[in-house]
Amino acid sequence: MLPGFPNAMPVAGLAGGLLIGLAAAIMLLGLGRIAGVSGMLARASGIADRGAPRAVALAFVIGLPVGALLVTLTSSGARPLFTGSILQLAIAGLLVGFGTRLGSGCTSGHGVCGLSRLSRRSMVATLTFMVSGFATVGLMRAFGFING
Repeated sequence: MLPGFPNAMPVAGLAGGLLIGLAAAIMLLGLGRIAGVSGMLARASGIADRGAPRAVALAFVIGLPVGALLVTLTSSGARPLFTGSILQLAIAGLLVGFGTRLGSGCTSGHGVCGLSRLSRRSMVATLTFMVSGFATVGLMRAFGFING
């Protein structure tokens, strides 16, 4: 247990990070494509006509919830953390989608793949994501929407 973080799981986090990095490296080295979730989703849904082959994008996007479901079913400690309504989830998803289009990518594309390639644009985007996230959590705590 980490001091101040009673629910932290550093070993699981490290393993997850290594698997994300491995998947990103396989996509980049094997297919020459960035493993950004928003780009893969756009390609899989037909919004984008460039990028990874559509079958690869579909497999990637379908694998995300299937992988989460498998972990949930096979792990006694894993459980969904979201406790809001479907409407809140839909609004949050739309806002995230808008942000990824505005920022030309998401945290996986910029934060994992872009930073590893030392992309200046990804460095700025990731810094913006992080500062915005810190500010959002600070405001939500200040107004009593979240505790801790």
